[in-house]
Formats: sequence, C-alpha cells, structure tokens
Amino acid sequence: MKLDTIDLRILDALQQDGALSNVELARRVHLSPSPCLARVKALETGGVIDRYVAIANAKALGLGLNVFISISLTTQSKASLAEFEQRIAEHDEVMECYLMTGDSDYLIRVALPDIAALERFILEQLTPIAGIEKIRSSFALKQVRYKTALPLPL
Repeated sequence: MKLDTIDLRILDALQQDGALSNVELARRVHLSPSPCLARVKALETGGVIDRYVAIANAKALGLGLNVFISISLTTQSKASLAEFEQRIAEHDEVMECYLMTGDSDYLIRVALPDIAALERFILEQLTPIAGIEKIRSSFALKQVRYKTALPLPL
C-alpha cells in the first residue's frame, strides 16, 4: 500500500492518541470526516494499522520489574524453535520475544512484580520447556526511553 502525506499524518496522530474521534482526527489532518474515515478504513484493511490498544502503566499495576532474558536452545531444528515459540507465547508475563541471530538464542522481556516472581517464572515456567540449554537474565535499572509510535517519514 502506497502512503501519501495525509496517510502519514493520520498515522502520526493515531499513534499519539488511538482514541481520537474521527471528527477530531479529521480536524487535525485537515480533512472532512468522511474522507478521513475512508482513509483510516483503508489503512486498517491494508494492514498498516494493526490494532488499537490502551497502554497501561506497569508500575501502577505492580509490575515494576522489567527483565530481559536471553534463552539458548540446544537444537536449531524448525520443530524445536516452533515448540519454544508456542510455549513462550502462553505466558502473559512475556511482553516481547525475539529470535536473535546466532545460535538459536531468543531474547524475551518480562514484566513482573518482584524478584520472587522472576524466580518462580524461571523455575516453574521456563525450565520445564524442553530444549532450553541456557538462561541469562538482565535487569532494567531505569527506563530511559519507551515509545510505541513508529518513526514516520513526515
């Protein structure tokens, strides 16, 4: 899907506030409401807009511990990678999961209330997954930057 300047302005506004009414969005991007809504629908249909979410405050929910965990698997077979990915997706604590370049390493980010919850997660949730060779954790001391909006060529 080819995006023009108006599409990019719509995306920019929605990335900042996904709860904007169509009338307010149209005003911000200098369109009338009907064509604005048609463009938003086209962005949704075209897969450019994936979904709308509310971003909750982790600390307000008692999830003040952000941990990055590197996980190495014993084998690189397609089946073992698929099994790991399926199992890791079952855990709500896992906020992100990436397959990294190299020796079947995954990097996950988990949001947890405290160290005891991290210990339980590692011992009760990760270690039972077949094929895990090594688990290494790194703690985020401070969040310097966090954003959800993708950079757009405005």
